[in-house]
Amino acid sequence: MERAVRESQIAVARAMTQAQAMNTTSTPLDHLRDWVGRHEQRDDTVTAAPLAGLIATLDRIDDPVPATGTALPPLAHWLYFLPQAPQREIGADGHAQRGGFLPPVPLPRRMWAGGRLSFAHPLRVGEAVTRRSTIASVDAKQGRSGALVFVTVAHEISSAQGVAIREEHDIVYRDHPAADAVPPAAALAPTDAQFSRALVPDPVLLFRYSALTFNGHRIHYDRPYVTEVEGYPGLIVHGPLIATLLVDLLRRERPGIELKQFDFKAASPLFDTDPFTLCGKREPDGSFALWARNHLGQLAMSARAVTA
Repeated sequence: MERAVRESQIAVARAMTQAQAMNTTSTPLDHLRDWVGRHEQRDDTVTAAPLAGLIATLDRIDDPVPATGTALPPLAHWLYFLPQAPQREIGADGHAQRGGFLPPVPLPRRMWAGGRLSFAHPLRVGEAVTRRSTIASVDAKQGRSGALVFVTVAHEISSAQGVAIREEHDIVYRDHPAADAVPPAAALAPTDAQFSRALVPDPVLLFRYSALTFNGHRIHYDRPYVTEVEGYPGLIVHGPLIATLLVDLLRRERPGIELKQFDFKAASPLFDTDPFTLCGKREPDGSFALWARNHLGQLAMSARAVTA
């Protein structure tokens, strides 16, 4: 009985995502560009519990217990300003249905493609904070694997001290690949790391990060969905989790370091089916090159960190 119910759920999800793909031509890019310039504001309070959860998830056993006044490490602001769409508004992929603040891109696959961040001062536990967001651009491209739409959202996060973080967040939407399509080969990762850390992702790690960020995207926890509907070989490691792990690698290598800028770009997905390695090196200009490579030596994410 449970198997029959599960198969029915998968069939419904597949039909819904296929319907989204079929509607691609009914939502022209010109219409999607109407979303450029749209604004959204969210208010929140930096609380200790999400930070404590992130510390546990990253295995930072020597970090003190967060308390009022504790500074957030870089990228921990992603634990706040979380989307809270009602359950009835959730789409087949686990995200909120499209067409609110973000444009209703009809392509069914959605991923975090990268970002660029600058840090003026740390946010601290106990502070009231505000995030002002603007749709900066909507662009369509034709990639090796088919149609792509990139949406860039600009965020400005402030506390009583003023703007603390400026961020540009890139989202990519893709169509389902053809049944006979061969995935494009990923580029090889650099081999000149000066420091590194190997990790074995598992469903618990992915679930904990999804829970911390209130991320319902099924590609991170629902194996039948991600393999049978979206066609991936396993659960996908979150892009922001990989970025957070790269920053964590730098913090482990250079304790007390003050991050001023961080840029990252996803190159290929990582899955819970294989280990991956976080790598870094110091560049001649004093910045740090950071990257994640998969078990085949291919590049999964590249990043650059500038410190004070």
